[in-house]
Amino acid sequence: MEHYFRERLLAGEQLVGPIVSLPTPEVAEILAGLGFDWLFVDAEHGPLDFSQVQALLQAACPACPCLVRVPAGEQVWIAKALDVGASGVIVPQIQTAEQAEAVVRLCKYPPQGQRGVGVARAQGYGSRLVDYLATANESIAVIVQAESVEAVRNMAAIAQVSGIDAVFVGAYDLSASLGKPGQVGDPEVQDAIRRITDICLAANVKLGAFGIDAAAVQPFLENGYTLIAVGIDVVFLIDGAQSVLSALGR
Repeated sequence: MEHYFRERLLAGEQLVGPIVSLPTPEVAEILAGLGFDWLFVDAEHGPLDFSQVQALLQAACPACPCLVRVPAGEQVWIAKALDVGASGVIVPQIQTAEQAEAVVRLCKYPPQGQRGVGVARAQGYGSRLVDYLATANESIAVIVQAESVEAVRNMAAIAQVSGIDAVFVGAYDLSASLGKPGQVGDPEVQDAIRRITDICLAANVKLGAFGIDAAAVQPFLENGYTLIAVGIDVVFLIDGAQSVLSALGR
């Protein structure tokens, strides 16, 4: 099993990838071929079941590693994402160190955790099972999403959880949690993001964030973030179509 995505993440390399939300393998295939470092497969907000997630990964990999944002930090979702071959998971709405510890356990095989063993695509449908079991705990990237006032309050403890490879800041949900939905630039929201940033950098925990375009992610890059999600497949489609219409005066 390839280790390189998690290795690159932990080494602090800048890793840039778009969000994939459409259940269309050709979309993942096209984006994977453009030179992105990774794809953010969104099974939380995207209309994806896990047969569709697997099809997206089959189209993208091995050319481009995929992280799957699962619907929740529960055993069934994490197991499905890893079994279909994700290079790691992004787990939303983590608010306490205890929740972060539970996520790590669900991502790791015993004795480090409690991930179940089943025949699946990740280990060649059983043909590479022994090798996969020997390397998966060191290969799978575990990313938790901080997107609430409670997460900010508990960030110092979350950042100390062994096995957490990165914290991904959900700025839009964080703004809603602060009573200012969508106001990411509000000083209170920015102060909360800054607190997450300072704590994670001090703990040597890698940081991730999303922006709708290159300009939106630039401030995160300037502040030490390295796991960058930029753009969404549906927005790329809209922007391209609107550009054509505009050029034609429509």
